Amino acid sequence: MDIGVINAELIRNRVIVWNFQDGSKLYKEGFYGKPLGIRKPKSFEFERPLELSLFESLYLLSKNKIEVFDKLNDQRLNNETLIKIAKENFIEFEDKYRVYYDLRERGYVVRPGLKFGADFGVYVHGPGIDHAPFVVHVLQNISAISSIEMVRAGRLAGTVRKKFVIATIAMDKVVYYMFTWFKP
Repeated sequence: MDIGVINAELIRNRVIVWNFQDGSKLYKEGFYGKPLGIRKPKSFEFERPLELSLFESLYLLSKNKIEVFDKLNDQRLNNETLIKIAKENFIEFEDKYRVYYDLRERGYVVRPGLKFGADFGVYVHGPGIDHAPFVVHVLQNISAISSIEMVRAGRLAGTVRKKFVIATIAMDKVVYYMFTWFKP
């Protein structure tokens, strides 16, 4: 479904689609964003502005689905400017965005994973349709993960009944490592 280019506004570290019909279209197209004031939308139609994360905004901007305006500085933002803003707000934004982009290109619905203790929660179909089967933690390729962190991640993933995935960038590709815990 082609929805045309939608106008959005940068406000600090979020992007808002003020036109609720446009916001509803974006949400319906790929569960992008979250309607303001609605914790769990029960429908694709809502009469609220849509709040997009910087990950979602950059992805949609790169796909020519949205135009992002910064009214404070009176300018239309391009990819490079939005990346600069995102890097000021998120540690290791570029690696996390590469993973976000890769998962979206593979057809997954990618949502913030903070409530799962990870960078992303990943759905096959979308929130409200299925549960996120994966939680993804993005780790820099030069980083190490301690055994305590692995156990903590495994216990957390097991508690929320998700598969724990570490994503990293290796040789300019996103590489995924999935962990499954079992009781002997």
